[in-house]
Amino acid sequence: MQVILLERVAKLGQMGDVVDVKPGYARNYLLLQGKALTASQANIAAFEGQKAQLEAHNLETKTEAEAMGDKLNGQQFIVIRQASDAGSLYGSVTTRDAAEAATADGFSVDRKQVYLIKPIKELGVHEVRVVLHPEVEAIISVNVARSVEEAELQASGKSIQELAAEEEAAAEFEISELFDDIGAAASEDIDDAPAPAAADDENKEDKDDA
Repeated sequence: MQVILLERVAKLGQMGDVVDVKPGYARNYLLLQGKALTASQANIAAFEGQKAQLEAHNLETKTEAEAMGDKLNGQQFIVIRQASDAGSLYGSVTTRDAAEAATADGFSVDRKQVYLIKPIKELGVHEVRVVLHPEVEAIISVNVARSVEEAELQASGKSIQELAAEEEAAAEFEISELFDDIGAAASEDIDDAPAPAAADDENKEDKDDA
């Protein structure tokens, strides 16, 4: 099926290009999203008549998207989720979660603009692509953690495995300190106990006198 693109579509073409696509892709995405028109003679003629206006609108929206992209690119947003000790999430972080986290921090991002580089199913800092315009995108980070404190540690570059190892080492140190304190207290009790030798000597003298 042939369509004429009304904007740039990645891996497909630029505005005004007439391209061949599968009918399902055209109907369910390109035509539905207003990104293209069927390439009939009437639609091609209509596009040519509106081309200058469409290009001006595209340039305006692109400029706005670039301004937002400059602010958004490189930002990190925290998403709190429950997870196992090994770091596996009970569920997953979706495009909606990423968009809501960015919006909560003052950026107007729609979930349809968010593209996950890979499914987020573990704790950690994950890169996410945000398409602000057909020709403008930004890369953000989603910091998935069980608490804000854990997120801050992850943001400093520590992985969940490193955090777990540190917690285990701290617990072992506390146990070691506890045993040392118990051992020291027991030693003090022995030192403070009265020596039985004097009492034994007195008993021996009493027997001798008798």
